[in-house]
Amino acid sequence: MSNEKADWWVGLFVLLGLISLTFLSLKAGNLSSFSLNKTYVVYAKFDNIGGLKARAPIKSAGVVVGRVSNIDLDHKSFQAVVTLDIQEGVDFPADSSAKILTSGLLGEQYIGLEPGGDDKTLKTGDTIHYTQSAIVLENLISQFLFSFADKQGSSTTPSDSSTGSKAER
Repeated sequence: MSNEKADWWVGLFVLLGLISLTFLSLKAGNLSSFSLNKTYVVYAKFDNIGGLKARAPIKSAGVVVGRVSNIDLDHKSFQAVVTLDIQEGVDFPADSSAKILTSGLLGEQYIGLEPGGDDKTLKTGDTIHYTQSAIVLENLISQFLFSFADKQGSSTTPSDSSTGSKAER
């Protein structure tokens, strides 16, 4: 009898472990927010998407209003084409803008939508024309280092203008 009770507790423990592993794997794959809500598809082109991934959230005013469904490359303009699935009922003006933002300093990247002021709204198949690419931390660091080195190089060169002007007088 006590053997059956121990087996039951072990089985319950294993079941809870499997549920936990399933939850963690869905969370790691960014699939835990699966939704059956109806959406409409909008496209946005970016010069650089950084670490943006499919299933990344689309937020407006901090509220998740959709997900990135696909990322592809436009072979003519060599820009990244991001397919956005936005929840139906959340209508953005046609002149809205999209930015690739980061949660925290090194957090996940997401798309931030800022509504415009147009009377017309985005429809399925429309393209958002006002976009801002991701800020790549490595590029910022290299720009800082190059500008710092350039300033250091220009300030260490000797200036002979003061001695030359005295000699000429």
